Amino acid sequence: MLMAMSQPWYREVSRQQWKTFLTTFAAWTLDAFDFTILTFVLIDIQQSFTVNKALAGALGTVTLFFRVFGGIGAGTLADRFGRKGPILFSIAWYTTFALLSGMATSYVMLFAMRGLFGIGMGGMWAAGMPLALEQWPAKHRGIASGILQGGYSTGFLLSSIVYQLAYPLVSDRPDWAWRFMLWAGVVPAMVVFGLMWRVPESPIWLEDQRRRAAAGGTRRLSLARLFDKDLRWVTLHTSLLMGAFVFMYQSSTFWYPTLLTQLQQKPLAFLVLLNLGGSVGSGAFGYLSEKIGRRGSATVGVVGGLLSVYMFLYSTSSAGLLAGAAIFGTMSIGGWGMVPGYLAERFPTDARGVGTGFAYHLGVGIAASSPYIVGTLQDGGMDLRQAMLMCIVGGATSILLLLWMGPETRGRELG
Repeated sequence: MLMAMSQPWYREVSRQQWKTFLTTFAAWTLDAFDFTILTFVLIDIQQSFTVNKALAGALGTVTLFFRVFGGIGAGTLADRFGRKGPILFSIAWYTTFALLSGMATSYVMLFAMRGLFGIGMGGMWAAGMPLALEQWPAKHRGIASGILQGGYSTGFLLSSIVYQLAYPLVSDRPDWAWRFMLWAGVVPAMVVFGLMWRVPESPIWLEDQRRRAAAGGTRRLSLARLFDKDLRWVTLHTSLLMGAFVFMYQSSTFWYPTLLTQLQQKPLAFLVLLNLGGSVGSGAFGYLSEKIGRRGSATVGVVGGLLSVYMFLYSTSSAGLLAGAAIFGTMSIGGWGMVPGYLAERFPTDARGVGTGFAYHLGVGIAASSPYIVGTLQDGGMDLRQAMLMCIVGGATSILLLLWMGPETRGRELG
């Protein structure tokens, strides 16, 4: 009995639970890879289609905006028909439009393809997070939440490495180089699709279905459930909070590779530290959320990000910029570690897929203007660092205000 109590937490998770979790993690990582690889080739795209910085930034904005439709749609389907089907559809969808993005013959076509890509990106998160977390032991959900959210930073890290290693091989043909970069995640996504096919359905969702079948009656569309009296505030609050989180994140990352290029720095080392910090920080802050609560954990991360933002953007030496990337990534991006668990704990099982998908992706839609705003401020004559700083501080302030307007959810059972 004593040995069982003292075993490490990861041994309390079954092999099947790990399989489901890691497959979802891989799908979310590739989702992030396919989005962030675009940030490295914005200059090439500007030159290929002769567009300004605002329109280059709009490629990120349209993807983020269309994530709203994917998140709400897949979340609704996940509550009605199960988590797995919408995940498989989303992986196939975002892979298809990543491929078609690289085939674009005009800016308008590329803009449309990146928007459609966003639908699959949103669907993956909305259905994937419930699938992974509903199979995880409740007392370790904070850790799972942190590791899972860190998949986005892992995807950004992988895109940084692929760009550094593969781009020089095709850089002599800039009209084609950005296309090859957008195609880089297609084959790995096919592999993940095959792995996800073998993952079992969420047992919590299956049990909920059995209970409802035994009780008889018809089932409402879960989207409508979000606007019932007991969930209206939950839906509004979580959506605004996610909007603030995403706005701060996109303000600090979307134009970051471009900033490094302007500062005559090779991006790889900085992006490795930023995203490695984000991955490690997400797990650490997810663990911390089991100790001091979801709100306390996120607050520490956001405040730490604010304290390190000047070093992140304005250091005058390579060493200072590297340290800033590591610290800012660990604190600011790592502070996201509580988000998947927090959202799962705010919504009941019959609306968890659509609730988490709606809140997260309406937040993404709210924050979709960030890449465009930063680009527009530059076109108006503002220094890129100043534009990023203004948006980062605005996002962080909003997070802190909204975070403490909501309840603490640590320890809630998913039922």
